Amino acid sequence: MHNDGNVVPLHKAATDQATQSPLARLPVILLQVRDKATQQLRHGLQALFDNADDTLFEMADRARNDVEQNLFFEAMRDLRLKRKSIERGFLEQFFEAFVSLSQYDSPQASMPQALAFEPDTLPNDDLERSVAVEAMVSKVLNRDGFALDQLTARLSALLGKTLDNKHNPLGPARLCEYFLQAWRNLGVEIKVKLIILKLFDRYVLSSADQLYAEANQLLIATGVLPDLKPAPMRRASDHAAASAHAEPIEVGIHSGDTPIDDGVQEVFAALQELLLHVRGSVAPTLEASAQTQPIATRDLLRLLSHLQQYVPEPEAEDDFDLRNQLEQLLTRVSVKSGKSRVVGVADEDVINLIAMLFECILDDRNLPDSLKALIGRLQIPMLKVAVLDKSFFSRASHPARRLLNEIAAAAMGWGECDDHERDSLYLRIGQVVQRLLNDFVDDPAIFSELLADFLAFTSDERRRSELLEQRTRDAEEGRARTELARQRVEQALNQALLGKVLPQGVVVFVQEAWSKVLLLTCLKHGDASAEWHADVQTMEQLIWSVQRHEEPDAGLRLLALVPGLLKALRDGLSSSAFDPFATSEFFSELETLHVQLFERPGQAAEQPVEPTVMVEVLQQIVLHTADEGPTDVVSVRLPVDDAGLLQVDQLRPGCWVEFQEDDENTLRCKLTAIIDSTGKYIFVDRTGMKVLERSRTGLALEFRRGAVRALDDTLLFDRALESVLGNLRRLNRGK
Repeated sequence: MHNDGNVVPLHKAATDQATQSPLARLPVILLQVRDKATQQLRHGLQALFDNADDTLFEMADRARNDVEQNLFFEAMRDLRLKRKSIERGFLEQFFEAFVSLSQYDSPQASMPQALAFEPDTLPNDDLERSVAVEAMVSKVLNRDGFALDQLTARLSALLGKTLDNKHNPLGPARLCEYFLQAWRNLGVEIKVKLIILKLFDRYVLSSADQLYAEANQLLIATGVLPDLKPAPMRRASDHAAASAHAEPIEVGIHSGDTPIDDGVQEVFAALQELLLHVRGSVAPTLEASAQTQPIATRDLLRLLSHLQQYVPEPEAEDDFDLRNQLEQLLTRVSVKSGKSRVVGVADEDVINLIAMLFECILDDRNLPDSLKALIGRLQIPMLKVAVLDKSFFSRASHPARRLLNEIAAAAMGWGECDDHERDSLYLRIGQVVQRLLNDFVDDPAIFSELLADFLAFTSDERRRSELLEQRTRDAEEGRARTELARQRVEQALNQALLGKVLPQGVVVFVQEAWSKVLLLTCLKHGDASAEWHADVQTMEQLIWSVQRHEEPDAGLRLLALVPGLLKALRDGLSSSAFDPFATSEFFSELETLHVQLFERPGQAAEQPVEPTVMVEVLQQIVLHTADEGPTDVVSVRLPVDDAGLLQVDQLRPGCWVEFQEDDENTLRCKLTAIIDSTGKYIFVDRTGMKVLERSRTGLALEFRRGAVRALDDTLLFDRALESVLGNLRRLNRGK
């Protein structure tokens, strides 16, 4: 069959396309080198991310403030979400580097982008990152440069092109470039990025010698420059030494376990002495016999995991007595085995201590009742973690202990509302509790994960509430300034008007229109400014101009005064955006008044006019605003040492209080501001919305009659532990 010159057979087109593919032109052995290296790099990246959580959690634990702590917790969350995409992006870059070898032409090609910056032109963050990368690359070159040189020489011989280390796909500069490109969408600050770079150095670049050794061995086996002198291999002990000398920031969360152990045992031994008199309450022996056998800790954990699945729901009415449930379960185990099974002394002490802690927590008046049912479900998970790790009682930063404290702190502002089960925070706490009941067996790491997620969630809520709180404070401070300015305007009006007989229209104008001009001037410039004094003078001139005076030169003075007065009035009314129609009417009325004053008494007017209505200002002028709400007016004077006042003076912005609204309803709110100029105490709910305000005296009276109480916002676990220890000490003294 004759083929047209423009027609290409399908099978030939496919063959040509495969032949032209860059990957198809690479030697098979090079693809084997790539695949072998991929396995090791993937393993190193997995180790990096597996240890990143612990490292960042330790950094959060040692953070100096909440802002820095939230930075690390949010980084943990972001890294966990983007882990897979970073791994995938890294390997894609790695594969593309091998593909580009078939297109590589000149050793003069540009450096990898990640390392090609001039330090003087970099922003500070990029400069720090660049310096860190260069240090990592230099360390690998100094340590494993010989093996890398051999690998580069073999790749050059295989490709028939001169290659340099900068363009070797396995070179440290290229490996860093892949990682930087893969994490470019990671939304963390430079401090966290530097930590992750150190982890990359520790878990990926530190094994570069093995990477190069395996690649060289594969190439030697296929006859690529087999006579080159082999590079010396680092011993396993060298790797161990490198790990031992790693910077503290790279060490996992358990780096301090050994020195802590003695202190942990000492604290727990002191607790056991106090618990001596409450032993024997958990699963007493069936018979005092030689067959009595303590149950192993791991078996106790299995029993607790079994009970964990039967913890009642928050809305259930049943009381879940852990010690009673465990005793019944041990009795069944004893009957089946024929041996009396009891709990070991140390484990029983932990059970008793946790039970007493939760009794205190569930009786704590500072904890919202709606939260107590949820926290009560955490008793078994907290017991299990305490059995596994006695530092739970001595280390305030223990993740399980912190999780409990953070839950209680986040819910401090909950009121006794009916719809709390639809609240986003309540739902999130419920998810945390359910996750522990479903998934926690014997790995306490779940508490670190849940704590990081919960703190990331609450930090978002806290930012929103703090923003609304700030707006509330700004609004209240604005109100306070307005109130002071209004009082100053009232004082000026009363000084000018009280006791005078004036036309009713002028009195109304001063009280309703010019008072607004004075208020704006006072707010903008203050009552000591030239602008304020000028506006007050304009008001005084207006009042003088509508009164009849007996002085001989009064007419001439009025004639000279009117033009400037009218201009000042118009300017003031214009600045306060007063109604122009009302302005026009007033000026017409004012003109009539002035004309009447120029006429002699008894002289008939050219045109009849309505008689002017005169009024005598006898009462104090009080200005009101349209949005003025109810005020807390208390005229009672309390002695300086009054108990209620002393309680009020102990309150600080950020304190939580509970108001007893009636016999059944309470309101929890936070003191967000004390307005010094007015003495107002401003309270907001947990969302930052203003809920009420009180005066110092009014609040003191409510403290005296028990209608309000300050809430204890110290850490819940610490509060409960202190209470339990106090009870145990009193019990021991009684013995």
